Amino acid sequence: MADEIRAEMVANVWKITTEVGAEVSEGDTLVILESMKMEIPVVAESDGTISRIAVDEGDVVQEGDLIAVIG
Repeated sequence: MADEIRAEMVANVWKITTEVGAEVSEGDTLVILESMKMEIPVVAESDGTISRIAVDEGDVVQEGDLIAVIG
């Protein structure tokens, strides 16, 4: 079953640190968001393979927006 990683707050996508097809472990940083000059890492919640990255660097995400899918 796929694990959807969603934004927990309104923020800018500052840096994407993974790519589709990459193997990740629970706790690995997938994306770094920036909000109010603070960097917020978005981490994998489970082990698996990145099957989708739904954001691009520079995007603005809202709370609940899809960031990535781990399959």
